[in-house]
Amino acid sequence: MTELKEQAASLSVEGFFDEATNSITYLVADRATRFAAIIDPVLDFDPVSGHVDTAPAGRVLEAADAAGLKVVWVLETHAHADHLSAADHIRRKTAAKLGAGVGIREVQEVFGAQLGVEDIKTEGADFDLLVVDGDRIPLGGLEIEVIATPGHTPACVSYRIADAVFVGDTMFMPDYGTARCDFPGGDARQLYRSMHKILTLPRETRLFMCHDYKAPGRDQFAWETTVGDQLDRNVHVGGGVSEDDYVAMREARDATLKLPKLLYPALQVNIRGGRMPPPDANGIRYIKVPLSQA
Repeated sequence: MTELKEQAASLSVEGFFDEATNSITYLVADRATRFAAIIDPVLDFDPVSGHVDTAPAGRVLEAADAAGLKVVWVLETHAHADHLSAADHIRRKTAAKLGAGVGIREVQEVFGAQLGVEDIKTEGADFDLLVVDGDRIPLGGLEIEVIATPGHTPACVSYRIADAVFVGDTMFMPDYGTARCDFPGGDARQLYRSMHKILTLPRETRLFMCHDYKAPGRDQFAWETTVGDQLDRNVHVGGGVSEDDYVAMREARDATLKLPKLLYPALQVNIRGGRMPPPDANGIRYIKVPLSQA
């Protein structure tokens, strides 16, 4: 317990909210050694013009520089479907290593085939490190524990550092609930079990969300809660909701949802670890969108 308190005291967490995508990027650091990791970094993308802007990632890097931090890891909780990842941009700026869950290979294979993308390295070679449940990643004097939390996607992992867990899209703030499970490889029953891996941690464990959408009745964005709050108040799983009841609710709700607006642009970049599609013969890079016709 004393060791955990010492680690928690050395852990610095700063969240950067990107309102355009309702996403939060985290800059986490060991105060003692000044080593840092950036979790789930965001690029700004205008789907009308095709313009990509690194400004959101730039703000995180500026904060790291101002604090005298050395960024040694860029970590993805999953292949995001609602924003483009700045992971490769940050890797090139800092020489940090890029890590993601080993399930990214399955996502690469499915969407690479669907989109006819020939340069996707489906063995995960766009990433420097593919992690599995129980892996431990050094961060200065701290340690990042990998918790596999699939269900939203096969690639989902959460990262536990001292008394904090970065849960990706495993769950949202208690008043908003949980993530959809209708993407290829998603599974509501699996997500329920993944969430409860997190919810068995001590009640005071801090949980950091990947997104916030301001649930009805709440005026401010928020992205930090606790295991205890989720157990008591989460509108989808709080209060002891059973696995079968959760699955029935989640599948019925998912059947009403539209695809995220940035699904295809995001995945084409994110399964490449944030790398942009290669240019065509004319030197211009393109995003592919599969067409369907009624």
